[in-house]
Amino acid sequence: MLHDIKELTALLREVKTIAVLGAVDKPGRPVDMVGRYLIDAGYDVIPVHPKRTDVWGLPTFTSLSEVPRPVDMVNLFRAAPHCPGHAEETLRLDPLPRCFWMQTGIFSPEARAMLAGSGITVVEDLCLKVFHEAHLPGATA
Repeated sequence: MLHDIKELTALLREVKTIAVLGAVDKPGRPVDMVGRYLIDAGYDVIPVHPKRTDVWGLPTFTSLSEVPRPVDMVNLFRAAPHCPGHAEETLRLDPLPRCFWMQTGIFSPEARAMLAGSGITVVEDLCLKVFHEAHLPGATA
């Protein structure tokens, strides 16, 4: 999937709160590297994991619906078969987030179709950390 670099760069300048689905703080795991990077970049990171209560020293929620405040972005570290369910959950949020971002290697035509027309930007197969480093170096949230 092609992504408009200018559009995504502008979006990331406006995003402040990011829910990370599949958050795990095991050193060396991509989700850990990305989560720590986002925290260091100044984003308000909200870890979401069904079994963990503390990731990166932050309160961790069992599902997106349990997050007690609005999120600007949903960042997924979940296998593609889980993405449609997360898209459904995302569509129930009020207010809706601005972006549904699936990390490198994650594609979900079903989730993309579900979110079409919602106003939510859908990103597939792109590492948020790599994109941020390349297009917003030194930028903080």
